Formats: sequence, structure tokens, C-alpha cells
Amino acid sequence: MVPSQNFSSRLLSENLVAVLLGMAACIQTSVGETIERGFESGPVTATLQVTPAAPVIGDSVTLTIQVKTKKDVEILMPEFGEALDDFSVLTFVPREFIDEDGDTVYLQTYKLQPRSSGQQAVPPILIEYIDRREGQREAPEGLDAYELLTERIEFDVQSVLPDDAQADLKPPLGKLEPRIPPSPSKLPWFLVVLIVLLAGTPFAIRSFLSWRRRARRRSAYEIARIRLDRLLAQPRPTNDQVDAFFVALSGIVRRYLEDRFDLRAPEFTTEEFLASVGNSPDFSQPHQALLRQFLRQADLVKFAGVQPSEEDIENSINSARQFLEETRENAPMLDVAENDVNNSSAAKSTEKPMEMVES
Repeated sequence: MVPSQNFSSRLLSENLVAVLLGMAACIQTSVGETIERGFESGPVTATLQVTPAAPVIGDSVTLTIQVKTKKDVEILMPEFGEALDDFSVLTFVPREFIDEDGDTVYLQTYKLQPRSSGQQAVPPILIEYIDRREGQREAPEGLDAYELLTERIEFDVQSVLPDDAQADLKPPLGKLEPRIPPSPSKLPWFLVVLIVLLAGTPFAIRSFLSWRRRARRRSAYEIARIRLDRLLAQPRPTNDQVDAFFVALSGIVRRYLEDRFDLRAPEFTTEEFLASVGNSPDFSQPHQALLRQFLRQADLVKFAGVQPSEEDIENSINSARQFLEETRENAPMLDVAENDVNNSSAAKSTEKPMEMVES
């Protein structure tokens, strides 16, 4: 009996040392759109996956934590959102099952929203386990459980704008016109203007009252749809006009976002706008994706000089129309004059695109 006891004691000591030291081998692979790392400690193996490997700002990132263990090993998975404070957690799906080898597999799947572009990282994740197998020590001496700590996983979040694009959507100031010297005497002109104003005051009052009578309340959707229909009633843009056309089209959508959702969309860069949309409860995931695709196409035309195909133009028009239609319900009512709708900068000629966006 003594040799048998010595053998069992030695086997138990060897297994305990193996578990305590762990096999902290870490293998990192980046295949296509996924970053994957594996970790091992005793009877437990953990795999972390980050997809996509190089997301664009506004995209969601999927983090998958998979832990596989032998029978009679109790796993203590991380609490919801643990160590993920740098991201907005959009969804969380836990799962547990037995694989074909009889091992227990624990899955936690997160959809995360990065808050900014640049280098981001998933911090180390702590996984605890208790080894209840026969002949094994349940936990290290003085501790409640064994610990497996993963390593930091870094990835880059790309900006939606090209590297050489200006961060400010406002156009640079044009060349200043020559300064015209003042006339020798302004008194004659002042008298003429005064006489004209006095003579035209009754007409101006009648015109103002008439304009007030024509003013009525319209929904933000109705205003945007009138502007879009007037823009589309013009001939399709030529190659020289397509940049101005996309400025006008995106201007209609941005002005609608300001009126409908109270966002200062015309004053935001695309990157700032997408980040605010991602954090707003008013936008569903499909609507965020639709706006992201629409604004990407518009920025590629306006800033990167990409020449869109007829199909690209049609897709952008359809995206704008679809977004208006799907968000028309409960659109706020606005006090607006008929003149402001019919002669909106978004409905005028596309010769001054940036004025349309800023109006």
C-alpha cells in the first residue's frame, strides 16, 4: 500500500504543478477579417476572436470569448461587460453546450461599438475555474479558484474619411473681390433710398401679411421630401455636376436629421456625426448602417474625387428616399413659410453645393 500511496501523491503533485504553472502559450492569427488568440491553463483552453480586424468608425465589432474544458471542471465566466468600459455594448449573447468530444464549451458573444477611431484594445479577460475531477486539487492553496488571464488584443479603427481629406466640411474662403472705394458723397443715395422706402412701406406691409397668411405648419418629413423631389426633378447631373449633386443630396438628408432628430448634423464632420448616431437611441441598427453607407458614398465623391456610376447615383437617391420614408412617423411639425420650402437652398441649382449644406 505504501508504494501505491507514494505514486498517487506524486501524480497529484505533478498535475498541480502543471496547472499552477499553466500553459500560457498564446497564438495570434489574423486571417482576413478576424483576429484570434488562444490561451491554455491546465484542463481549460480559451479562444478570443475580434471581428473585423480593421473596422471603420461607426461599424460594430464582434468579440467572441470561447472557453472549453473537461468534464467536472467548473468554469466561472466573466461578468457581463467586465473590462469593456472603453466600448458601448450593443448586444450580449451567452451560450453553453457539450461538444462531440464530451467537453463543455462556454460562449460569450459581444457586439461592441468603438467610441473613436485610432488604436483600440480589448483588455485582458479573467476566467476562473475549479477542478473537481477525481484526484485533482480543486483550487490552489489559499485561493478559491484557478485563474486564466488572457492578453490584451489591439486593433485599429479606421476613419471613414480619406487620409488627405479635410476634417472640416466647410469650404475654404474664395478669393476676395477688389475693394470698391466709397463714393464721394452718400447723402443723395441716402435720400433716394429713404424716399423709396417710404413709398414702398404699404406694399411691404401687404406683402408681409400675405406671406404670413401663406405660412403654415409642415412636418420635417414633408419639407425634406419636397426638397428631394425638386432636386430630382432637375436633369441628372453630368460628370462635371455630380460633385455638386451629391453635396445637395447629402445636404437635404443632414438638414432633415437636424429638423427630425434635433441633431446639429450640418455642423458635424462625418466622423463626429456617425459617432453621435451610434450613441443615439433614436436610430436603429439598420438606419445607422443605411446612413453610414450613404455618407460614405457622398464623401468619396465630394472629397476623394471618386466618379460614381449611374448605379451608385441611383443607390444614393434610393438610400435618401428610404431613410425619409422609414422615419416619417412622428416627424415634428415646423413653422415654415411656403417660400422657404419652394426656394430652399437644398432645392436650388447645384452650382453652390457647400452653401446648400450650410443653409
